[in-house]
Amino acid sequence: MPVADFPLGPLQTNSYIMHKGTQAVAVDVGGDPSPMLEYLTAHNLHLTDICITHRHFDHVYGAAALAEATNAPIYVAADDDCLAGTESAQGGIWGFPAVPPFVSQPMPMGRTTFGGMPCEVLSTPGHTPGGISLYFPDEHLVFTGDALFYRSLGRTDFPGGDQATLLRAVTTVLFALPEDTVAYPGHGPSTTIGDEKRNNPFCGVFTA
Repeated sequence: MPVADFPLGPLQTNSYIMHKGTQAVAVDVGGDPSPMLEYLTAHNLHLTDICITHRHFDHVYGAAALAEATNAPIYVAADDDCLAGTESAQGGIWGFPAVPPFVSQPMPMGRTTFGGMPCEVLSTPGHTPGGISLYFPDEHLVFTGDALFYRSLGRTDFPGGDQATLLRAVTTVLFALPEDTVAYPGHGPSTTIGDEKRNNPFCGVFTA
């Protein structure tokens, strides 16, 4: 079960393609999706879904272009709709470009299927009000967006952010996953749930 990582856009957002068989799912699209499209073509893959972990501008820059090229639907958590009209979602802040508009569908919460693979959409708010993580139990991996990073947590100073909410989501939801679960964050290197439980300085020390 390959996971391909494409750091895209002005903030080098990790934009992922995960696939099994001929079906694929994209997680976040941080910039021009040309490398993702080339990968899909090279591996003869059909993109079935585009999943956005949260509505910040650096995770959706290429969503419209990828959807147009593949006809795949875009899913964003409804609880992040409150950010749709803000600069944190639309871009234009700090001199960054505006986000091309796109049409999205509400992210299905709980158990669902993406790319033909069973998935559990976990509510992990705090970085944004509707932040989610995508846990694929059969593949022993989770896409954490900007909730959990290697040795760090997401920032909470944007509109809708809340530090206590984020810490609670990480420690009660993500840290409840099996320790060997590989965590793929929105920025930086991958890690594991067990490693972060023991070594993340923002979360204290947790034991199995």
